[in-house]
Amino acid sequence: MPKDFKCLYCDRYFSSRQAYAQHINRTHYDINDTSLDDKDFNRINRFEEMQTGWEESLPSITNENEEYEDQNMPPASHEYEDVLENTDVVSNFSKNYDINQTSQSNFDQSDRFEESNMEDYYSFEQVSPDRFEESNIEDYDNFEQVSPEREENVMEFPNEAYADLIELFIKHNLNNKTGNAIIKFFDKHSNLSTSPLPKNIEAGRKLMDIMNVQKLPYSKHCILNYKNKEYFVYYRPIKSCIKNLLSNPDIIKNFIYKYQFLQSDGETLYSEQYSGNWWKNAEASIRPEAHILSIILYSDATTTDSLGKSSLHPIYISLGNIRTWRRNKEDAKQLLGYLPILSANNEGQTSRFKRLARETFHNSLKFLLDPLFDEDGIDFKINNKNIWFFPRISTVIGDWPEACTFSLTFKSANSNYPCHFCQTHRNDLTSIRKDCIIIRNKENMQEYYNNGSAESIGLEQVYNYFWTIPNIDIYAATVPDRMHHLDLGLFRYQIEYTKELLGKSLEDKMNRRIAIIPRHPGLKIFAKGVQSIARLTASEFRDLMKVMVFVVDNLLNKDLSEVYVRWNRMYLMSRFERFTESDLENFQIAINEWADLFITLFWDCSSGMKMPKLHSWIYHIVDAIRDFGAINGYTTETYESLHKTYVKIPYRLSNKKDVEMQIMKNIRRRAMILRNQVKETKTPRALTYTAKLFIINFSNITELCNQQKNNPNINETMRKGFKEFQNCLYEYLSELKKSFTEGSLIKIFGSVTLKNGAILRATNKFHGRPWFSNIAVAMNNEELSKYQSDKGICYAQTLLITEVNVPNESPFHLVLVQWYDYRFDQNSDLYDCPLLKLVEWYNFIEIEAIEDIVHMVPRFDETNEYFVNKYLF
Repeated sequence: MPKDFKCLYCDRYFSSRQAYAQHINRTHYDINDTSLDDKDFNRINRFEEMQTGWEESLPSITNENEEYEDQNMPPASHEYEDVLENTDVVSNFSKNYDINQTSQSNFDQSDRFEESNMEDYYSFEQVSPDRFEESNIEDYDNFEQVSPEREENVMEFPNEAYADLIELFIKHNLNNKTGNAIIKFFDKHSNLSTSPLPKNIEAGRKLMDIMNVQKLPYSKHCILNYKNKEYFVYYRPIKSCIKNLLSNPDIIKNFIYKYQFLQSDGETLYSEQYSGNWWKNAEASIRPEAHILSIILYSDATTTDSLGKSSLHPIYISLGNIRTWRRNKEDAKQLLGYLPILSANNEGQTSRFKRLARETFHNSLKFLLDPLFDEDGIDFKINNKNIWFFPRISTVIGDWPEACTFSLTFKSANSNYPCHFCQTHRNDLTSIRKDCIIIRNKENMQEYYNNGSAESIGLEQVYNYFWTIPNIDIYAATVPDRMHHLDLGLFRYQIEYTKELLGKSLEDKMNRRIAIIPRHPGLKIFAKGVQSIARLTASEFRDLMKVMVFVVDNLLNKDLSEVYVRWNRMYLMSRFERFTESDLENFQIAINEWADLFITLFWDCSSGMKMPKLHSWIYHIVDAIRDFGAINGYTTETYESLHKTYVKIPYRLSNKKDVEMQIMKNIRRRAMILRNQVKETKTPRALTYTAKLFIINFSNITELCNQQKNNPNINETMRKGFKEFQNCLYEYLSELKKSFTEGSLIKIFGSVTLKNGAILRATNKFHGRPWFSNIAVAMNNEELSKYQSDKGICYAQTLLITEVNVPNESPFHLVLVQWYDYRFDQNSDLYDCPLLKLVEWYNFIEIEAIEDIVHMVPRFDETNEYFVNKYLF
């Protein structure tokens, strides 16, 4: 699992170097102190190389049920093989068993990830309430009695070696065969008369299953018996999930208790959820000394294998009280359970079956959520103090079909009233005036239901569980999700319509342009263009957003370029972390401007633009920001990765029978291993050189430059650098009134880490292609009067990265650059991006003067014209 990058200047953490670099430039751009404390740093480049090879080095997954048998096992006796029958022996072993007295086991205990292997399913007695009656809350609260195995009072592993083996096994998703091979290897080479390890991995798993660990229970509940088949909710009690979250000290550091009215320059400000209108209204409805506990639900059915033959329907929770940046981490979310998926068999998708499926969905939610809604609230312990909370569901996050399932509106985009926010007819989705929209709410929808006319307004004739819950309007709470609305929705349509508009010949030209877009850290390169839209992920669509405006430049007409410019303006605004009322007005204008051109340009490519996602984005997203804060707080971008952790990997490790219960056991074991671990964090270390290319004495500089400037085996850009190297270096040192002495060394490298953590490259070959980074340099006041700049920033291309060592002097950290200038005499922007040209001006600058790495995109079909890509996010 990748380590976080910790910001040097604040308490923020980032999952990638690129995200960290962007944060430094946007938030701490005014910090001038570039001297970094080495104590805060780790070896970044070595870590990156290790990280790249992790997944490739993992053992392959084989059949989980394959038993390990070997007649040549070493003679060490396994004193713990009967651990399940003799738990007294287990509990009396010292956890600190010392294995260092013999040969060391070289089991790595760092940088491991994800879940355990699992195999057998051990039956649980089930709680079977009537199908549609009140949930048996007493059984729910006392569910630990369901498993007789839980009565054993095993609290820890027998010894440290045993615990380390299980940790290795769990975090690396090892199968039985691999785990047993490790045990065999250890027993053979440890020379111990009594092995501290279990006889086999299965015994270790069984021990974990009977360990009595608080807040990690799980069970199943029969929610429906239909056609002689029982359907279960596999779940963890929601109170236990919340206690898990509240027991994390780092989460509590970023936990908010009360509504906050924020202002900026006299305007109301919306940022975190606690600054939105929903929180203000919910807090006003409870006792003043109590607190709102904001529950966020995320639900999404997903396939378990690549063929899509089987599916699971996980539901997760998080807390809106946690600040957004912290809530976006995986440990700030909890798996609540798996909802049943009804099998139609030969019945088909009849209206009766669909209604039953929706009733079962809402009855499952009722069973899972009802324990929260006590009239007097609930006490949760935080920092050993009982805090009085009233849990309230704030938002429901999911794709469009999932939102319709929660709100019980028709899922089909072709229904007469497809929007789950309002009662707008499909023929008016993009033409209705805002003041004519009739919003759905609990009162008017319940009236349609009571009258038996729900279907006339696009509503299922099924009672909605959320009508009974205080402080939630389920139709507003199912907020527009940016990833499904924009990345996988409207932008995908825009790409498809663009291809249709261009025709085959121009589409091929578009793909050729996409294939030669220059590299940039964190940006995917589509080496073969966009061949199959259907197979692109949300992340890949976001990468396309960053370059499509340059790809379609002069490809068809100005409107095609403009629609991508307007899209990017709107999309970048959607990523704001805070909005004033003025920002919301400007955001709505940006949405309208893009939508107007999108509809006009692509009208003939669609069936009258009757798209519910387009409608909800135009008419409902701004209201959602006022109610629940900035969009970043309720997008599924950070939730989709949970499917890998809680569905796909554990499914792959199961024996494909009674999958849900096996997965729940898997997750419990993983939580036991990880619950007390502190994630390692790091701050990138500046001026870390890698890929040494040359090291020479000063006396040999002329010979090296003469050899390399005509070397046909290196890139033209590097040859250009060696041609200018000697003169530029003399010029730089003369300005400093420095001179070379005997023993001076010159080192030339392929890359170096900047102060913001980004990697600067100047290499002839990086994964088979040359990479010479483009950079932004902040100019001082004296220089600003001499040159055109982009708000004080000038741009250059890196040619060579150099460290000059002069005796009795600190090393000079330098980079040889070729400068860009504006394409025209006056500052010129095109598509909201500076348009530049390379000029014959070279010199050395100090690496510390570099503000950031920038993405330069050549203007297609033009010579020596380059865009500075301002659409990176």
